[in-house]
Amino acid sequence: MTDVTQGRIRPKDRDAIVQSLRAGVVPRVGQQHIQVGRVEEVKALVRDVGRIAEGGSAIRFVIGEYGSGKTFFLNLIRSIALEKRLVTVHADLNPDRRIHATDGKARNLYAELMRNLATRAKPEGGALPSVVERFVSSALTEARTRGAQPEAVIREKLAALSELVGGYDFAEVIAAYWRGHDSGNETLKADAVRWLRGEFSTRTDAKRALGVRSIIDDADVYDQLKLLARFVRLAGYDGLLVCLDELVNLYKMANTKARTSNYEQILRILNDCLQGSAEGLGFLLGGTPEFLMDTRKGLYSYEALQSRLAQNAFAVGGLVDYTSPVLRLANLTPEDLYVLLTKLRHVYSAGDASAGLIPDAGLQGFMSHCSERIGEAYFRTPRSTVTAFINLLAVLEQNPTADWKELLGGISLAVETNPDLAPLTESDPETQPVSKVKSSSAQAEAGDDELASFKL
Repeated sequence: MTDVTQGRIRPKDRDAIVQSLRAGVVPRVGQQHIQVGRVEEVKALVRDVGRIAEGGSAIRFVIGEYGSGKTFFLNLIRSIALEKRLVTVHADLNPDRRIHATDGKARNLYAELMRNLATRAKPEGGALPSVVERFVSSALTEARTRGAQPEAVIREKLAALSELVGGYDFAEVIAAYWRGHDSGNETLKADAVRWLRGEFSTRTDAKRALGVRSIIDDADVYDQLKLLARFVRLAGYDGLLVCLDELVNLYKMANTKARTSNYEQILRILNDCLQGSAEGLGFLLGGTPEFLMDTRKGLYSYEALQSRLAQNAFAVGGLVDYTSPVLRLANLTPEDLYVLLTKLRHVYSAGDASAGLIPDAGLQGFMSHCSERIGEAYFRTPRSTVTAFINLLAVLEQNPTADWKELLGGISLAVETNPDLAPLTESDPETQPVSKVKSSSAQAEAGDDELASFKL
């Protein structure tokens, strides 16, 4: 039996990986046990992480088919960034979380990012208080070394933030945290963390609790991320990496004005990162090819973004360019799939090579079966293949007398499709008779650019 990995795997990690893969979601731990292929893409992103750690900036659009492993790839790079002493924040976009909004949805995204703030010591998230505490502790150490007052040292270190938008109030909140730390006022410390998380909804409450006249609102999200990137460097970390997934939710927005506003915010972030004006800050944005290339509703519908994200005209005929802002995930090769199945077998047996449930010949038979059922697509979107293989191992584990050769014929596989792009059903309002469709004037008032369809 060929074993491409070594060592035992803790039962806790093994169960977390297996359960996540069986459900078709990315495991939160243990990605290194199942990572295969895409070596050049990983190297390109590692270089970006190094640039951020040196005080630079970076932005990448990770583009791949539905089920191709975008989320897994983003989580892998995030774990690498944590090992490189970066702070990471991550969130998925959905109808209630947007990059730009006027009704609290952008603030919802910021609050989710702060809840998921992670460091190497706390990779699961919730690390914002420990980052602030680390900054205060380092300031206290420096104050003792210099024989200065701690608050004076804190003010001096935070002076660099005042040049950024919102920097003065940000510094005041950190100073309030220090006062709570110095006096043992846990309420003041908690209020400071609440403000940093974007959880104050009114300026009156923030003024009463912390003495600042502003709160983090929809219009301030990107500016606050730039402030946070500076702050984590002051706290002793090397930078901030922001991971946003499911950007296809912007593509699905029917309101043209709202969608354009989000694309304008992406353009602002792109310009700052490419020009190097965002210090110690990087963005990873995950989306589908439709989100990028659709000239009616995708990023390419915004001319400034299309010109900046256009594919390199010389990267054709098998040639690649890994320095472009757009990183298209390459298909896994048959060799990569074989190694992946071998690693999955290794994980399922918790690293015990003698407990493997299926021989090497069974791996080859499974790959042949997948290729016959769904063809070349299973190299592009391996999620359904991985889920089917985990299910096969589960049956073999619980039925020792079962023969994998007989089981293969009963496995049902289908090409992974994006449900967001599925055809409309008869019950959808857009397929109702013409008499039930809104008038064009009503659509214009609602800002809806969708074309009404109907059946005769």
